[in-house]
This record gives sequence, structure tokens and C-alpha cells, in this order.
Amino acid sequence: MTLLAVAPPVSPRRAQMASIVGQVDGVIGRLNAWGAPLLQLAIRLWIAKVFFTSGLTKIQDWDTTVLLFAEEYKVPLLSPDVAAALGTTFELGMPVLLAVGLFSRLAALPLLGMALVIQFVLGAANPAYDSVEHVYWMFLLLTIVVHGPGRLSLDGVLRGLCRNGKRNAT
Repeated sequence: MTLLAVAPPVSPRRAQMASIVGQVDGVIGRLNAWGAPLLQLAIRLWIAKVFFTSGLTKIQDWDTTVLLFAEEYKVPLLSPDVAAALGTTFELGMPVLLAVGLFSRLAALPLLGMALVIQFVLGAANPAYDSVEHVYWMFLLLTIVVHGPGRLSLDGVLRGLCRNGKRNAT
């Protein structure tokens, strides 16, 4: 003799709640499908502007930039000339990659490192560099590293092309 498990009848109230939850999930899914890529683009463009503007300031007066790295920033382990060149290169190059969304996770890493140095190395030595704004930069850069640049990026386009190429090959 076999016993069949019979599910208890679903109450109309529970069915109504399930319907509402399903509708809310659908709305959230559509918002996420459109909103997440736009938010990821906005994050990339905003943080790229912050660092690119800083890089432009550095190249406007190179002698002052090197002097700042020698006297004010005092980056450990690097000579002021090397630190100024690396910092400026990263501040001008990585934001371009972020803006177009190419190698975005990789491009965010040196900027994250710079934000960490500004906040925790320079900020420890000089309270003027201890700013919550640097922490915001770190969170935004970590968002790019963890979640990627989103669909509205060259990385997203390349990922789509690779997926389509694999489907067509099979």
C-alpha cells in the first residue's frame, strides 16, 4: 500500500500574497535589468572623472608634482620621481579604461591601491588626508572589482561576443 502525500490546500490569502510577491519580484527584476547597468556606468564614469582630473592637475606643473611627492606625499619605497610618474600614469590611464569599460576590474585595482595609500598612509601622517571621501572611492572601486563594469561596457560587449561565438561553434 502506497501513501500519497497530499499538500494542504493553499488558502486564498496565501495565494494572494504569493501573487503580490511574484509581481514585486518581476518589477525588481526589470529595474535590475535596466537600472544596474546604468548604475554601474555612472559609478565608472564618476570615479574615472575623480582620478583623471587629479592626473590632469599633476601634468600641468610637473616640477610641483615631483616636489609634492618628495615633501608632502612621501610614498614609501619609491623615489619621488618614480612615485609621481606611476601615480600620474595610473590617474590618466586607468580612468580611460574605466570610462569605456575595458579591463575594468583590472583598471580599478591600482586606483583602489592609490585610495588606500591616500587614506591610510598619508592620512595617518597628515589628518588633512584622512577623509571619508577616500573611503567612498574605495567602496565604488570595490564595486567595480566585485561586480564588474556591467553590460554597458566594452567588457560586457566582448563577453557577449564570446558567448555568442561559443554557441555558434557548437
